[in-house]
Amino acid sequence: MTRSSMTRGALDRREFVKLSGFAAGAGAGLVLGTGSAAGFLPARSAGRIKVGVIGCGGRGTGAAVNCLDASPDVEVIALADAFKDRLDSSRAELLNQDGLKDRVKIADAHCFVGFDAYKQLLASAPVDLVILATPPGFRPIHFAAAVEAGKHVFMEKPVAVCPAGVRVVIDAAKRAKEKNLSVVAGTQRRHEKSYLETMKRLEDGAIGAIVAARCFWNQGGLWMNRRKPEWSDTEWQLRNWLYFTWLSGDHICEQHVHNLDVMNWGLDATPVKCTAMGGRQVRTSPDYGHIFDHFSVDFEYAGREGQRGGAPIFGLSTCRQIEGCASGVFEQFTGTEGSCSVWPGGGEIKSAKAGASWKFEGGEPDPYTDEHRFLIDSIVNSKAHNDGVRIAQSTLTAIMGRMSAYTGKAVTWDQAMNSKLSLLPSESLQLGPMETPAIALPGKTPLV
Repeated sequence: MTRSSMTRGALDRREFVKLSGFAAGAGAGLVLGTGSAAGFLPARSAGRIKVGVIGCGGRGTGAAVNCLDASPDVEVIALADAFKDRLDSSRAELLNQDGLKDRVKIADAHCFVGFDAYKQLLASAPVDLVILATPPGFRPIHFAAAVEAGKHVFMEKPVAVCPAGVRVVIDAAKRAKEKNLSVVAGTQRRHEKSYLETMKRLEDGAIGAIVAARCFWNQGGLWMNRRKPEWSDTEWQLRNWLYFTWLSGDHICEQHVHNLDVMNWGLDATPVKCTAMGGRQVRTSPDYGHIFDHFSVDFEYAGREGQRGGAPIFGLSTCRQIEGCASGVFEQFTGTEGSCSVWPGGGEIKSAKAGASWKFEGGEPDPYTDEHRFLIDSIVNSKAHNDGVRIAQSTLTAIMGRMSAYTGKAVTWDQAMNSKLSLLPSESLQLGPMETPAIALPGKTPLV
Protein backbone atom coordinates (compact mmCIF):
# COMPACT_ATOMS: atom_id res chain seq x y z
CA MET A 1 0.00 0.00 0.00
CA THR A 2 1.33 3.43 -0.84
CA ARG A 3 2.56 5.94 1.65
CA SER A 4 1.25 9.45 1.17
CA SER A 5 4.33 11.17 2.53
CA MET A 6 7.81 11.60 1.07
CA THR A 7 11.06 10.51 2.63
CA ARG A 8 13.55 13.36 2.63
CA GLY A 9 12.01 14.67 -0.57
CA ALA A 10 12.16 11.34 -2.41
CA LEU A 11 8.98 9.61 -3.54
CA ASP A 12 8.25 6.33 -1.83
CA ARG A 13 8.42 2.95 -3.55
CA ARG A 14 4.86 2.72 -4.86
CA GLU A 15 4.35 6.42 -5.64
CA PHE A 16 7.62 6.63 -7.56
CA VAL A 17 6.76 3.49 -9.53
CA LYS A 18 3.21 4.64 -10.27
CA LEU A 19 4.13 8.14 -11.37
CA SER A 20 7.25 7.57 -13.40
CA GLY A 21 8.19 3.94 -13.74
CA PHE A 22 11.79 2.88 -13.61
CA ALA A 23 13.93 1.66 -16.41
CA ALA A 24 15.88 -1.52 -16.38
CA GLY A 25 19.42 -1.93 -15.26
CA ALA A 26 20.04 -4.95 -17.41
CA GLY A 27 22.79 -7.51 -17.55
CA ALA A 28 23.68 -11.04 -18.48
CA GLY A 29 26.23 -13.56 -17.35
CA LEU A 30 28.16 -13.72 -14.10
CA VAL A 31 31.30 -11.99 -12.99
CA LEU A 32 33.85 -13.61 -10.72
CA GLY A 33 35.03 -11.32 -7.98
CA THR A 34 37.10 -11.58 -4.84
CA GLY A 35 34.99 -12.98 -2.03
CA SER A 36 35.81 -13.23 1.64
CA ALA A 37 36.92 -16.40 3.31
CA ALA A 38 34.22 -18.37 5.08
CA GLY A 39 33.96 -17.53 8.76
CA PHE A 40 35.11 -13.93 8.50
CA LEU A 41 32.95 -10.85 8.06
CA PRO A 42 34.04 -9.09 4.84
CA ALA A 43 36.26 -6.11 5.50
CA ARG A 44 34.59 -2.83 4.67
CA SER A 45 36.11 0.42 3.60
CA ALA A 46 37.51 2.67 6.29
CA GLY A 47 34.94 5.11 7.71
CA ARG A 48 31.48 5.10 6.24
CA ILE A 49 29.78 2.18 4.54
CA LYS A 50 30.09 2.78 0.81
CA VAL A 51 27.03 1.95 -1.27
CA GLY A 52 26.56 1.24 -4.96
CA VAL A 53 23.17 1.21 -6.68
CA ILE A 54 22.48 -1.23 -9.52
CA GLY A 55 19.25 -0.15 -11.19
CA CYS A 56 18.72 3.62 -11.04
CA GLY A 57 14.99 4.00 -11.60
CA GLY A 58 12.46 5.14 -9.04
CA ARG A 59 12.92 2.21 -6.69
CA GLY A 60 16.69 2.21 -6.85
CA THR A 61 16.80 5.94 -6.19
CA GLY A 62 14.24 5.64 -3.41
CA ALA A 63 16.13 2.79 -1.77
CA ALA A 64 19.35 4.81 -1.90
CA VAL A 65 17.58 7.69 -0.13
CA ASN A 66 16.19 5.28 2.47
CA CYS A 67 19.67 3.86 3.02
CA LEU A 68 21.17 7.33 3.47
CA ASP A 69 18.34 8.28 5.80
CA ALA A 70 18.86 5.15 7.88
CA SER A 71 22.35 6.00 9.10
CA PRO A 72 24.89 8.83 9.02
CA ASP A 73 27.53 6.16 8.46
CA VAL A 74 26.44 5.56 4.86
CA GLU A 75 27.48 7.26 1.64
CA VAL A 76 26.46 6.48 -1.94
CA ILE A 77 29.46 6.40 -4.26
CA ALA A 78 28.49 4.46 -7.40
CA LEU A 79 25.60 3.98 -9.83
CA ALA A 80 24.92 1.46 -12.59
CA ASP A 81 22.06 1.24 -15.09
CA ALA A 82 21.42 0.08 -18.63
CA PHE A 83 20.38 3.60 -19.65
CA LYS A 84 22.30 6.83 -19.13
CA ASP A 85 19.23 9.04 -18.79
CA ARG A 86 18.01 6.98 -15.84
CA LEU A 87 21.42 7.09 -14.18
CA ASP A 88 21.67 10.84 -14.70
CA SER A 89 18.21 11.50 -13.26
CA SER A 90 18.95 9.31 -10.25
CA ARG A 91 22.23 11.09 -9.61
CA ALA A 92 20.49 14.47 -9.80
CA GLU A 93 17.72 13.31 -7.45
CA LEU A 94 20.21 12.08 -4.87
CA LEU A 95 22.16 15.33 -5.04
CA ASN A 96 18.92 17.20 -4.37
CA GLN A 97 18.25 15.59 -0.99
CA ASP A 98 18.37 18.17 1.79
CA GLY A 99 20.42 16.90 4.71
CA LEU A 100 21.69 13.90 2.78
CA LYS A 101 23.45 15.20 -0.33
CA ASP A 102 26.76 15.71 1.50
CA ARG A 103 27.00 11.91 1.62
CA VAL A 104 26.31 11.50 -2.10
CA LYS A 105 29.82 11.26 -3.56
CA ILE A 106 29.34 9.80 -7.01
CA ALA A 107 32.36 10.49 -9.22
CA ASP A 108 32.03 10.21 -12.99
CA ALA A 109 34.43 7.27 -12.86
CA HIS A 110 31.91 5.41 -10.71
CA CYS A 111 28.95 5.83 -13.08
CA PHE A 112 28.47 2.75 -15.25
CA VAL A 113 26.06 2.40 -18.17
CA GLY A 114 25.15 -0.59 -20.32
CA PHE A 115 24.20 -4.23 -20.05
CA ASP A 116 27.43 -4.98 -18.18
CA ALA A 117 27.16 -1.94 -15.88
CA TYR A 118 26.68 -4.15 -12.83
CA LYS A 119 29.90 -6.01 -13.62
CA GLN A 120 31.80 -2.74 -13.92
CA LEU A 121 30.47 -1.44 -10.62
CA LEU A 122 31.29 -4.63 -8.73
CA ALA A 123 34.77 -4.80 -10.23
CA SER A 124 35.75 -1.13 -10.15
CA ALA A 125 33.94 0.72 -7.36
CA PRO A 126 35.11 0.27 -3.75
CA VAL A 127 31.64 -0.47 -2.36
CA ASP A 128 30.75 -2.46 0.74
CA LEU A 129 27.04 -2.75 0.03
CA VAL A 130 25.03 -2.90 -3.20
CA ILE A 131 21.37 -2.09 -3.72
CA LEU A 132 19.85 -4.34 -6.40
CA ALA A 133 16.81 -2.60 -7.90
CA THR A 134 16.70 -3.54 -11.57
CA PRO A 135 13.65 -5.35 -12.93
CA PRO A 136 13.35 -8.70 -11.11
CA GLY A 137 14.32 -10.80 -14.14
CA PHE A 138 17.93 -9.72 -13.61
CA ARG A 139 17.96 -10.18 -9.84
CA PRO A 140 19.39 -13.73 -9.78
CA ILE A 141 22.32 -12.78 -12.02
CA HIS A 142 23.08 -9.59 -10.12
CA PHE A 143 22.69 -11.18 -6.69
CA ALA A 144 24.98 -14.09 -7.55
CA ALA A 145 27.59 -11.67 -8.91
CA ALA A 146 27.37 -9.42 -5.83
CA VAL A 147 27.85 -12.37 -3.48
CA GLU A 148 30.75 -13.67 -5.55
CA ALA A 149 32.32 -10.21 -5.26
CA GLY A 150 31.92 -10.29 -1.46
CA LYS A 151 29.35 -7.48 -1.13
CA HIS A 152 26.56 -7.08 1.38
CA VAL A 153 23.22 -6.83 -0.43
CA PHE A 154 19.90 -5.08 -0.24
CA MET A 155 17.72 -6.57 -2.98
CA GLU A 156 14.27 -5.57 -3.99
CA LYS A 157 11.48 -8.09 -4.19
CA PRO A 158 10.71 -10.33 -5.96
CA VAL A 159 14.09 -11.93 -6.44
CA ALA A 160 13.33 -13.97 -9.55
CA VAL A 161 10.68 -14.52 -12.23
CA CYS A 162 11.11 -18.25 -12.86
CA PRO A 163 12.13 -21.43 -11.04
CA ALA A 164 15.60 -21.39 -12.60
CA GLY A 165 16.16 -17.93 -11.14
CA VAL A 166 14.87 -18.99 -7.73
CA ARG A 167 17.42 -21.79 -7.64
CA VAL A 168 20.21 -19.35 -8.53
CA VAL A 169 19.13 -17.08 -5.65
CA ILE A 170 18.96 -19.93 -3.13
CA ASP A 171 22.42 -21.13 -4.11
CA ALA A 172 23.85 -17.59 -3.90
CA ALA A 173 22.14 -17.03 -0.53
CA LYS A 174 23.87 -20.12 0.83
CA ARG A 175 27.21 -18.82 -0.43
CA ALA A 176 26.46 -15.45 1.20
CA LYS A 177 25.92 -17.24 4.50
CA GLU A 178 29.27 -19.00 4.16
CA LYS A 179 30.89 -15.60 3.61
CA ASN A 180 29.02 -13.93 6.50
CA LEU A 181 27.47 -11.43 4.11
CA SER A 182 24.28 -9.67 5.13
CA VAL A 183 21.37 -9.95 2.71
CA VAL A 184 18.14 -8.03 3.32
CA ALA A 185 15.13 -8.10 1.00
CA GLY A 186 12.72 -5.28 0.25
CA THR A 187 9.77 -6.96 1.96
CA GLN A 188 9.28 -4.00 4.28
CA ARG A 189 6.38 -5.62 6.14
CA ARG A 190 9.00 -7.73 7.91
CA HIS A 191 10.29 -4.46 9.42
CA GLU A 192 6.96 -2.69 9.97
CA LYS A 193 5.77 -2.21 13.54
CA SER A 194 2.11 -2.99 12.82
CA TYR A 195 3.10 -6.31 11.24
CA LEU A 196 5.73 -7.22 13.82
CA GLU A 197 3.34 -6.65 16.73
CA THR A 198 0.41 -8.39 15.06
CA MET A 199 2.39 -11.40 13.89
CA LYS A 200 4.00 -11.83 17.33
CA ARG A 201 0.54 -12.18 18.84
CA LEU A 202 -0.44 -14.60 16.10
CA GLU A 203 2.65 -16.70 16.80
CA ASP A 204 1.87 -16.65 20.53
CA GLY A 205 -1.49 -18.29 19.86
CA ALA A 206 -3.89 -15.35 20.23
CA ILE A 207 -6.37 -16.94 17.79
CA GLY A 208 -5.57 -20.57 18.53
CA ALA A 209 -4.58 -22.96 15.76
CA ILE A 210 -4.78 -21.33 12.32
CA VAL A 211 -7.26 -23.07 10.03
CA ALA A 212 -7.37 -20.70 7.02
CA ALA A 213 -5.68 -17.64 5.52
CA ARG A 214 -6.44 -15.01 2.89
CA CYS A 215 -4.32 -12.32 1.26
CA PHE A 216 -5.17 -9.57 -1.21
CA TRP A 217 -3.60 -6.89 -3.39
CA ASN A 218 -6.45 -5.49 -5.47
CA GLN A 219 -6.05 -2.00 -6.94
CA GLY A 220 -6.23 0.05 -10.12
CA GLY A 221 -3.48 0.33 -12.69
CA LEU A 222 0.13 1.34 -12.36
CA TRP A 223 2.35 3.33 -14.72
CA MET A 224 2.82 2.38 -18.36
CA ASN A 225 5.47 3.78 -20.71
CA ARG A 226 4.19 4.10 -24.26
CA ARG A 227 6.70 3.17 -26.91
CA LYS A 228 8.77 5.91 -28.52
CA PRO A 229 9.77 5.65 -32.21
CA GLU A 230 13.48 5.61 -31.39
CA TRP A 231 13.18 2.63 -29.01
CA SER A 232 14.00 -0.86 -30.21
CA ASP A 233 11.82 -3.78 -29.12
CA THR A 234 14.23 -4.64 -26.33
CA GLU A 235 14.51 -1.08 -25.04
CA TRP A 236 10.74 -0.67 -25.01
CA GLN A 237 10.31 -3.87 -23.02
CA LEU A 238 13.01 -2.82 -20.58
CA ARG A 239 11.49 0.63 -20.09
CA ASN A 240 7.99 -0.86 -19.84
CA TRP A 241 9.13 -3.83 -17.79
CA LEU A 242 6.06 -4.28 -15.60
CA TYR A 243 4.17 -5.84 -18.50
CA PHE A 244 6.61 -8.56 -19.53
CA THR A 245 6.87 -11.75 -17.52
CA TRP A 246 10.56 -12.25 -18.26
CA LEU A 247 11.22 -8.93 -16.54
CA SER A 248 8.57 -8.62 -13.81
CA GLY A 249 7.19 -12.11 -13.29
CA ASP A 250 3.69 -10.61 -13.83
CA HIS A 251 2.05 -8.58 -11.08
CA ILE A 252 1.30 -11.66 -8.96
CA CYS A 253 5.06 -11.92 -8.57
CA GLU A 254 6.20 -8.30 -8.77
CA GLN A 255 3.62 -6.87 -6.35
CA HIS A 256 1.54 -9.60 -4.69
CA VAL A 257 4.69 -11.31 -3.38
CA HIS A 258 4.39 -8.97 -0.37
CA ASN A 259 1.08 -10.54 0.66
CA LEU A 260 2.20 -14.07 -0.12
CA ASP A 261 5.30 -13.55 2.01
CA VAL A 262 3.03 -12.55 4.92
CA MET A 263 0.79 -15.59 4.39
CA ASN A 264 3.84 -17.87 4.47
CA TRP A 265 5.03 -15.98 7.56
CA GLY A 266 1.76 -16.44 9.42
CA LEU A 267 1.49 -20.11 8.52
CA ASP A 268 5.22 -20.66 9.07
CA ALA A 269 5.31 -22.75 5.91
CA THR A 270 5.36 -22.77 2.13
CA PRO A 271 2.45 -24.21 0.14
CA VAL A 272 2.55 -27.79 -1.07
CA LYS A 273 0.18 -27.22 -3.98
CA CYS A 274 -1.92 -24.58 -5.73
CA THR A 275 -4.68 -24.26 -8.27
CA ALA A 276 -5.20 -20.87 -9.90
CA MET A 277 -7.07 -18.92 -12.49
CA GLY A 278 -6.56 -15.52 -14.03
CA GLY A 279 -6.68 -13.60 -17.24
CA ARG A 280 -6.30 -10.46 -19.29
CA GLN A 281 -9.84 -9.10 -19.26
CA VAL A 282 -9.53 -5.30 -19.30
CA ARG A 283 -5.90 -4.36 -19.82
CA THR A 284 -5.78 -5.74 -23.37
CA SER A 285 -3.85 -3.10 -25.34
CA PRO A 286 -0.43 -4.15 -26.71
CA ASP A 287 0.93 -1.24 -24.65
CA TYR A 288 0.53 -3.57 -21.67
CA GLY A 289 2.70 -6.34 -23.05
CA HIS A 290 1.33 -9.82 -22.44
CA ILE A 291 0.71 -10.17 -18.69
CA PHE A 292 -2.61 -10.83 -16.92
CA ASP A 293 -4.62 -8.17 -15.07
CA HIS A 294 -6.10 -10.49 -12.40
CA PHE A 295 -5.31 -13.73 -10.55
CA SER A 296 -7.02 -15.89 -7.95
CA VAL A 297 -5.10 -18.74 -6.34
CA ASP A 298 -6.08 -21.49 -3.91
CA PHE A 299 -2.92 -22.47 -2.02
CA GLU A 300 -2.80 -25.66 0.02
CA TYR A 301 -0.49 -25.89 3.04
CA ALA A 302 0.30 -29.07 4.94
CA GLY A 303 -1.59 -29.37 8.21
CA ARG A 304 0.28 -29.28 11.48
CA GLU A 305 0.70 -32.49 13.39
CA GLY A 306 -1.58 -32.59 16.41
CA GLN A 307 -3.90 -29.85 15.10
CA ARG A 308 -7.25 -30.78 13.52
CA GLY A 309 -5.92 -34.22 12.72
CA GLY A 310 -3.25 -32.71 10.48
CA ALA A 311 -5.89 -31.47 8.02
CA PRO A 312 -4.52 -29.17 5.30
CA ILE A 313 -4.78 -25.40 5.59
CA PHE A 314 -6.00 -23.45 2.58
CA GLY A 315 -4.93 -19.93 1.73
CA LEU A 316 -6.86 -17.76 -0.74
CA SER A 317 -4.82 -15.26 -2.75
CA THR A 318 -6.25 -12.63 -5.08
CA CYS A 319 -4.59 -9.77 -6.91
CA ARG A 320 -5.96 -7.40 -9.53
CA GLN A 321 -4.85 -4.27 -11.37
CA ILE A 322 -8.09 -2.99 -12.91
CA GLU A 323 -9.58 0.48 -12.51
CA GLY A 324 -13.07 0.93 -11.09
CA CYS A 325 -13.10 -2.25 -9.00
CA ALA A 326 -13.16 -2.95 -5.27
CA SER A 327 -9.70 -2.50 -3.81
CA GLY A 328 -7.86 -3.77 -0.77
CA VAL A 329 -4.35 -4.66 0.36
CA PHE A 330 -4.28 -6.83 3.50
CA GLU A 331 -3.89 -10.30 4.97
CA GLN A 332 -6.23 -12.30 7.22
CA PHE A 333 -5.92 -15.45 9.32
CA THR A 334 -8.71 -17.48 10.87
CA GLY A 335 -8.04 -19.62 13.92
CA THR A 336 -9.90 -22.00 16.20
CA GLU A 337 -10.32 -19.19 18.74
CA GLY A 338 -10.47 -16.01 16.70
CA SER A 339 -9.31 -14.08 13.66
CA CYS A 340 -6.53 -11.70 12.70
CA SER A 341 -6.28 -8.96 10.08
CA VAL A 342 -3.14 -7.00 9.25
CA TRP A 343 -2.33 -4.31 6.72
CA PRO A 344 0.26 -1.55 6.24
CA GLY A 345 -0.12 0.70 9.27
CA GLY A 346 -2.70 -1.45 11.05
CA GLY A 347 -3.56 -4.75 12.65
CA GLU A 348 -6.38 -6.26 14.68
CA ILE A 349 -7.01 -9.50 16.57
CA LYS A 350 -10.46 -10.67 17.62
CA SER A 351 -10.12 -13.53 20.04
CA ALA A 352 -12.31 -15.73 22.22
CA LYS A 353 -9.42 -15.87 24.68
CA ALA A 354 -9.64 -13.51 27.62
CA GLY A 355 -7.45 -10.45 27.10
CA ALA A 356 -6.19 -11.58 23.68
CA SER A 357 -8.23 -9.20 21.52
CA TRP A 358 -6.11 -6.27 20.38
CA LYS A 359 -5.84 -3.45 17.89
CA PHE A 360 -2.71 -1.68 16.68
CA GLU A 361 -2.81 1.95 17.75
CA GLY A 362 -0.39 3.35 15.20
CA GLY A 363 2.73 5.46 15.64
CA GLU A 364 5.30 3.49 13.69
CA PRO A 365 8.54 4.55 11.98
CA ASP A 366 8.99 4.31 8.23
CA PRO A 367 9.51 0.61 7.38
CA TYR A 368 11.23 1.50 4.08
CA THR A 369 13.96 3.17 6.12
CA ASP A 370 13.91 0.62 8.93
CA GLU A 371 14.75 -2.25 6.60
CA HIS A 372 17.95 -0.42 5.71
CA ARG A 373 18.61 0.49 9.32
CA PHE A 374 18.36 -3.21 10.16
CA LEU A 375 20.80 -4.09 7.36
CA ILE A 376 23.33 -1.44 8.35
CA ASP A 377 23.18 -2.51 11.99
CA SER A 378 23.93 -6.09 10.96
CA ILE A 379 27.00 -4.92 9.02
CA VAL A 380 28.34 -2.50 11.63
CA ASN A 381 27.88 -4.94 14.50
CA SER A 382 29.13 -8.01 12.61
CA LYS A 383 25.80 -9.81 12.98
CA ALA A 384 25.26 -11.12 9.47
CA HIS A 385 21.60 -11.50 8.53
CA ASN A 386 20.38 -13.40 5.48
CA ASP A 387 16.87 -13.14 3.96
CA GLY A 388 17.92 -14.88 0.75
CA VAL A 389 16.29 -18.30 1.06
CA ARG A 390 13.15 -16.93 2.68
CA ILE A 391 12.43 -14.34 -0.02
CA ALA A 392 13.31 -16.89 -2.72
CA GLN A 393 10.65 -19.20 -1.27
CA SER A 394 8.05 -16.42 -1.16
CA THR A 395 8.97 -15.55 -4.75
CA LEU A 396 8.49 -19.18 -5.79
CA THR A 397 5.08 -19.13 -4.07
CA ALA A 398 4.06 -16.34 -6.44
CA ILE A 399 5.65 -18.04 -9.45
CA MET A 400 3.83 -21.32 -8.87
CA GLY A 401 0.55 -19.39 -8.66
CA ARG A 402 1.33 -17.76 -12.00
CA MET A 403 2.34 -21.09 -13.53
CA SER A 404 -0.99 -22.58 -12.49
CA ALA A 405 -3.01 -19.62 -13.79
CA TYR A 406 -1.12 -19.47 -17.10
CA THR A 407 -1.57 -23.20 -17.78
CA GLY A 408 -4.79 -24.06 -15.97
CA LYS A 409 -3.00 -26.93 -14.22
CA ALA A 410 -2.55 -27.70 -10.54
CA VAL A 411 1.08 -27.14 -9.56
CA THR A 412 2.90 -28.65 -6.61
CA TRP A 413 5.78 -27.03 -4.74
CA ASP A 414 8.16 -29.73 -5.91
CA GLN A 415 7.06 -29.28 -9.53
CA ALA A 416 7.70 -25.55 -9.32
CA MET A 417 11.02 -25.87 -7.52
CA ASN A 418 12.32 -28.41 -10.03
CA SER A 419 10.74 -26.91 -13.15
CA LYS A 420 12.99 -26.34 -16.15
CA LEU A 421 11.22 -23.04 -16.88
CA SER A 422 13.87 -20.35 -17.28
CA LEU A 423 13.23 -16.75 -18.27
CA LEU A 424 16.73 -15.53 -17.38
CA PRO A 425 18.26 -13.18 -20.00
CA SER A 426 20.81 -14.69 -22.32
CA GLU A 427 24.41 -13.69 -22.81
CA SER A 428 23.47 -12.23 -26.21
CA LEU A 429 20.87 -9.74 -24.93
CA GLN A 430 21.10 -6.59 -27.05
CA LEU A 431 19.04 -3.52 -27.88
CA GLY A 432 17.33 -4.78 -31.00
CA PRO A 433 14.39 -6.87 -32.22
CA MET A 434 12.48 -8.87 -29.58
CA GLU A 435 9.01 -10.27 -30.03
CA THR A 436 6.38 -9.77 -27.35
CA PRO A 437 5.76 -13.22 -25.85
CA ALA A 438 2.40 -14.83 -26.55
CA ILE A 439 -0.39 -14.27 -24.04
CA ALA A 440 -0.84 -17.38 -21.92
CA LEU A 441 -3.96 -19.43 -22.63
CA PRO A 442 -5.07 -21.68 -19.74
CA GLY A 443 -5.62 -25.21 -20.98
CA LYS A 444 -3.31 -24.66 -23.95
CA THR A 445 -0.12 -23.12 -22.55
CA PRO A 446 2.04 -26.07 -21.46
CA LEU A 447 3.27 -26.54 -17.93
CA VAL A 448 7.06 -26.69 -18.06
